[in-house]
Amino acid sequence: MRNARACFLVGAISLAISLSTAQTATSVRRSKSVSKPAPVEKPAREALNVYIQQEGFVDANGLMIYYKTLGKGDPLVILHGGPGASHDYFLPYLLPLARHNRLVFIDERGSGRSQKVEDPAGYTIENMVEDVEAVRQALGLGKINLLGHSYGGALAQAYALKYQQNLTHLILGSTWSSTEAMNKVFVKMKANMSPELRDRIDRLEAAGLFGHGKVYEQNRYTAEYMVASWGEGYFPYVYHNRPDPNYDPIANGNISWSLYRQMWGEHGEFIIDGNLRSVEYTGRLGSLKVPTLIVVGDHDECDPSLSEAMRDKIAGSRLAIMPNSGHMTFVDQPNLFIKTVDEFLHPTGGGKP
Repeated sequence: MRNARACFLVGAISLAISLSTAQTATSVRRSKSVSKPAPVEKPAREALNVYIQQEGFVDANGLMIYYKTLGKGDPLVILHGGPGASHDYFLPYLLPLARHNRLVFIDERGSGRSQKVEDPAGYTIENMVEDVEAVRQALGLGKINLLGHSYGGALAQAYALKYQQNLTHLILGSTWSSTEAMNKVFVKMKANMSPELRDRIDRLEAAGLFGHGKVYEQNRYTAEYMVASWGEGYFPYVYHNRPDPNYDPIANGNISWSLYRQMWGEHGEFIIDGNLRSVEYTGRLGSLKVPTLIVVGDHDECDPSLSEAMRDKIAGSRLAIMPNSGHMTFVDQPNLFIKTVDEFLHPTGGGKP
């Protein structure tokens, strides 16, 4: 079963896990064999000490937006998911890219170390597009490569549709271009659950997701709903090969809840009815002329059909389906992910040492 988890909650799950051996990406066949664990390359483990160049805040439209740069070369701006997670879930997995590019990680408004807005209505994808542009200008980046994962991939599309003249390459990872299509996937996802889990989620949603008293004041899901929806419903499709059966994806949850509720909605994990319902980009993607790479796991929460729809609209785009991989392709297949991105950004090997 290829379910499509909300392509957004990955930042709520800790990534301190072992990794899978890289295999060949394909858009034709989807292997079901299980890979043996493979370590992160040594440069990735050491890169936080070797490559740190700069971190700080940019005043973007009156909000302080956090950034961190690593490495050298043409800039590669990296946008996280959530909405409301942070750049931390990319580390250390994306650090090998710093050998050939200057990585620019951003915590989006209200997320991670960046400033929160007083009025949650300020959490819109349009405002975040302008925040990304403000960071680009403030850091003097010129033309950029842009990589967005999960919700960050939707944000990257929105940025490209407005500012593609500022882009050299676009990389869309495990994302979607139509909320209508995403909601249809959620219907199928819920239908494929066990009757017990589906009934339990329905009961919890009917009772109210955000609890009462202190839990409600903290603006977060009740613990029981988090376990049912995130832990049981989604986790198998975040990582295709769960490395530690005792690992608790809920314990280290870290998300900006006021942002999440505003953008995702109030009615649970299996329908997007917040302001992200406006994400309907598929019909506009044909206007993009920037070289584009689309990456998705063959067992991704964001079903590969969503990536295929984007590929079909963006002329000349490439689709890489990672074998034996869930939503976190760069965790399940770290070496293959890095190789695929490096070869896309440096097709002649010009970025290689």
